[in-house]
Amino acid sequence: MSKSELLRFITQDDVQVDELPWGPHEWISREGLTDAEYLMLVRVKMPEGKAHEFHRHPAMEEIIYVISGTAEQWVDQEKRVLGPGDAAHIPMDVVHGTYNGGSEDLIFLAILSPAVFEGPALVDVSNEEPWIHLRS
Repeated sequence: MSKSELLRFITQDDVQVDELPWGPHEWISREGLTDAEYLMLVRVKMPEGKAHEFHRHPAMEEIIYVISGTAEQWVDQEKRVLGPGDAAHIPMDVVHGTYNGGSEDLIFLAILSPAVFEGPALVDVSNEEPWIHLRS
């Protein structure tokens, strides 16, 4: 889309869906969809037993807001169980992981900032110490 075609109002039909191993991501705002430079918004539906294992965002901070279900949320080496209406803030470049901690789909919003940045969006550290053994 050209800059003049980028959306100000986003309908369900405009949402861009990415199928990822830990569940579908419904992008409501990101580069190329809106002209937001500082915010991205994605709704994630994480099935039972799935997880977005330990990772970090070198250039972005994130807020995770639970809509339904139960999240086992890690921020660095601290774990909390989050339910509907609960949230977690993940500072830039801090390792974190989101695990479906219940028997139903976990649905949450992730708000990330900035939307435009240099370098990788995500670095997986789930097979590195101490993260590989933290949940066992």
